[in-house]
Amino acid sequence: MLLAMPRVGKRALALCVDVALCVLTVWLAFYLRLDDWVRLSGEGNFQPLWAVLASVLIALPLFVVHGFYRVIFRYSGTAAMHMVLRAFAFYALLYMVLVTAIGLPGVPRSIGIIQPMLLLLAVGATRALARYWLGGDYQAIVARMNRPKAVIYGAGNTGRQLANALANSPDMQVVAFLDDDDRLHGHVLNGLPIHSPQDLAGLVQTRGVRTVLLAMPSLPRQRRNAILADLRPVRVAVRSLPNLSEMVQGRISMADLQELDIDDLLGREPVMPNHILLARNITGKVVLVTGAGGSIGSELCRQILAVAPAKLLLIEQSEFALYAIHQELEHKLASQTVPQAPVLVPLLASVQDDDRMREIMSTWRPDTVYHAAAYKHVPLVEHNPAAGIRNNVLGTLRTAQAALEAGVTDFVLISTDKAVRPTNVMGASKRLAEMALQALAATHTGTRFSMVRFGNVLGSSGSVVPKFRQQIRDGGPITLTHPEVTRYFMTIPEAAQLVIQAGAMAKGGDVFVLDMGQSVKIIDLARRMVELSGLTVRDADNPEGDIALEVTGLRPGEKLYEELLIGDNPKPTVHPRIMKAHEEFIPWAEFEGRLNALELALNVNDVGVIRLMMQQLVAGYQPSDDIVDWVYLEQGAVAQG
Repeated sequence: MLLAMPRVGKRALALCVDVALCVLTVWLAFYLRLDDWVRLSGEGNFQPLWAVLASVLIALPLFVVHGFYRVIFRYSGTAAMHMVLRAFAFYALLYMVLVTAIGLPGVPRSIGIIQPMLLLLAVGATRALARYWLGGDYQAIVARMNRPKAVIYGAGNTGRQLANALANSPDMQVVAFLDDDDRLHGHVLNGLPIHSPQDLAGLVQTRGVRTVLLAMPSLPRQRRNAILADLRPVRVAVRSLPNLSEMVQGRISMADLQELDIDDLLGREPVMPNHILLARNITGKVVLVTGAGGSIGSELCRQILAVAPAKLLLIEQSEFALYAIHQELEHKLASQTVPQAPVLVPLLASVQDDDRMREIMSTWRPDTVYHAAAYKHVPLVEHNPAAGIRNNVLGTLRTAQAALEAGVTDFVLISTDKAVRPTNVMGASKRLAEMALQALAATHTGTRFSMVRFGNVLGSSGSVVPKFRQQIRDGGPITLTHPEVTRYFMTIPEAAQLVIQAGAMAKGGDVFVLDMGQSVKIIDLARRMVELSGLTVRDADNPEGDIALEVTGLRPGEKLYEELLIGDNPKPTVHPRIMKAHEEFIPWAEFEGRLNALELALNVNDVGVIRLMMQQLVAGYQPSDDIVDWVYLEQGAVAQG
């Protein structure tokens, strides 16, 4: 309010305050001199009004001349204080001469000494108060008092470290601990009370708690899931603690506190990797990754780098994606003290470029190839079928043939659960790529071809979790294609580790299937994310909720349910999360000719023939929609127009 006043108004207010201080200090000086309060209008032999008039007439001109009313109080510093002292030195001299030396009727001479000291204290105090109230100190205290309130779940050593790290955070105020151990309830840790988790609803009401910070890094997943289930109805945002080294060094901020990781949202327990399998095809070898800048390809590169290959070849057709992953890996190497750091070779190339792939393979002769390059976005490939098939099928075949000629020992294709009884071009093209490798493996024994099939990876481009998180931040709605859609999910790091381990078990022509756990209903995942963000879902049962769920309809080629197996006869492997499937394929002698015919149709973008040939080649492929190829639709519209 005061800060918004015009400059003239602020100066007038300051002048009025100083006049009042002159009156007040004269009155107080009379009290100190006489040990009794005297009316300003005069009483007996004493006339304070003369002293007041003298004070105002001397002080105000001096204050104006010395620039008292040009100073911005909230920014005043040492120079302003010097100015005040200089002005009061003149004021005290003049006032003492007038009141003490010359004398005023009804005014004790000692008032000329007492009042200037009182006025100096009063004026200095008002300036200091203005600076405090209108400046940063007061605003900072108000801001600290209004910080979002949080509680830490877990009163152990980790919780104590987290509380210490957040003690001076401008973004969050920790007001209490929660802990399951009833022996701690009622006690105080680091000045904060320890409550039972059942008290959380009360803390939300009485203390305004809006966030729960999980400080239990070693808690079993089952117990962690139970805690999250208990927190969901309380309407609090749940975050997990950051890196412990950052906490210890005190470099923590609100941004460092992470949203719940994907394993928490899925409620599944990751399996620790088998390090023998991880190293078998990588350590000390030349490894090549296609699609190195993509979601899966980049994570494969990170995992591979950690197992110390001799060389890592990064193949990517996107210049920016290749630059980004190469810079990231270079930074990782620079921050590590490795005696013999792997050589990183970034290579711009398309897997459809037969000559380029042969040149790369023959130059470096890699031991292991992980083929992650593919078009994976179902609706985009459905609208651009020829490009998707050419990249996913012919690109895989050309890369595999180049690997075969270069004497590559192991070739691992990253496949998808959408290849099983596909309803879309993307899934059908990936199944056809699998069949190409199966046919090559049955004919050529020099390279062990294998493929690893799994479901959706969370955190990848187009994944629902980042999309839902952004929609929640934007206030909704969360968009779902269908209320009954279910999907298998896995985190990118876990999927990449399992791909490497599965490839190490290959004998040739193997189709490995990753155990994705239970399928997840997408609408349930969305509800869980909303509730663990401290919000509620707006629906018919709760019309006042925060985030609405909006059903937009299935997209072209999209299925309600995904499957991992064509048959029902998976075989176990030495890894509990990796199974081996037996899938039928077309022998190479027949398959090669049919692929050549498909390529001719692709070259002229004969979408109808392409679809028919894909149905003939891929058993179980049943397109769920009419042709939606953009070029085909536009040509049809032009012909009709």
